[in-house]
Amino acid sequence: MREADPREREMGMAWYVSDADGTGGELRFAEEDFVVRERERFNVDLHPIDADTGAYPHLVFRATLRGWDTNDFASALSNKLGMSRERVSWAGTKDKRAVTTQLFSVRYEDETLPALDDAEVEVLGRAGRPVLFGDLAGNAFEIRVRNADRPENAAAITESLRRFAAGGGDEDVSADDPAGVPNYFGHQRFGSYRPVTHRAGLAVVREDWADAVMTYITQTAPEEPADTREAREFVAETRDWSAALERLPGKLRYERAMLHTLAERVGEGEPTDEDWRAALESLPSNLQTMLVNAAQSYAFNLMLSERLERGLPFAEAVAGDVVCFADRSPETPDDLALPDTDRLQRVDEGRVDTVNRHCARGRAFVTAPLVGTETELADGEQGDIERAVLDELDLEPGDFDLPGAFESTGTRRAILLRTGLDVERVDDDPDSLWFRFALPKGSYATVVLREYLKDDPLALT
Repeated sequence: MREADPREREMGMAWYVSDADGTGGELRFAEEDFVVRERERFNVDLHPIDADTGAYPHLVFRATLRGWDTNDFASALSNKLGMSRERVSWAGTKDKRAVTTQLFSVRYEDETLPALDDAEVEVLGRAGRPVLFGDLAGNAFEIRVRNADRPENAAAITESLRRFAAGGGDEDVSADDPAGVPNYFGHQRFGSYRPVTHRAGLAVVREDWADAVMTYITQTAPEEPADTREAREFVAETRDWSAALERLPGKLRYERAMLHTLAERVGEGEPTDEDWRAALESLPSNLQTMLVNAAQSYAFNLMLSERLERGLPFAEAVAGDVVCFADRSPETPDDLALPDTDRLQRVDEGRVDTVNRHCARGRAFVTAPLVGTETELADGEQGDIERAVLDELDLEPGDFDLPGAFESTGTRRAILLRTGLDVERVDDDPDSLWFRFALPKGSYATVVLREYLKDDPLALT
């Protein structure tokens, strides 16, 4: 085990599980170096595109996007169609600097969609309901890391990750064995260049609406352009919402939306709690939810780091753990181990061996909480960890009883991310490495790659 970069520790990711030195290298040198294709489980009958739009109002399509953030694509499409962005939905959110193939739907009566640059769209048919987040099983990745300083270190790292997936013992592992890493939430959850989302989210959970807005708008980062930093600092110093709108770059549209709300509601006056909350609610509903999710994710990362530090296993349960079982629904791909967090079981002393036989076969997974109003914490040492982290953050499950899109009932999440992993040198470029693997929904490719690069986290963005 090896201490992580200070920037990662700010996001709750305190450790690497592999001791070997990293490979270094450059990620996303070109969009084609980061290719993602969704593994879908949209188990809905599709009807012809000219079917009755009253019964089948949702046009389902698959899009291959180059250099598009999912939210930006949805906004651009809805603008072209002259409709609310809320009528566009999708199975999973993807990064901008990549080539991504993903499933969308739009509530739309026409049979064709407008063209957008760097987007290849295939209309599949009509459905009676939209594509939803639950329709994503996982993602398959093909990722190239270029200009690695020490590509020869990849083999030792891979062996370490296979041992971690097997329980961390000294037994032999082979190239056919899966690799494993802690199922941390990656940098994208918190903001890679400006890790602020969880800080704003913690303020939301505490119903400190003013702090949430000001954190999101004004917290700066050294990597930001000078004009953006100066605009954020102007907001913090003056609280002149109208003047700030003239200074804040147009690309910061979410910050501008909040400032516009404040300027309209209070002019030059001091906002009330209702005004601050209204500013936050000017964000799209999925981004409101994302703030709270980021706070939950930060607490989850801290729990995993503490479990690592205490030397508790990730591939096996100990007494007091809560495990979930594998999703065996027919629409789930056979080769993708998808945890079903609706099927939970608390592990008492007499059940440890039985549960661990299921864990060894990929049929059960040890979990930690994404805390919400209905969260039940573990017992034993894992329960001690969960309560200690929540105490440190001054949180409790009831705090997530919040208005509108901010409310969360919570869930649990597998703590081990296990995957088949193929790592190889590039024949015509020995300083490059290709990584090929598939992950269940909600898990991050960068959490696998960070173990290899062991570099400044910005190299993973």
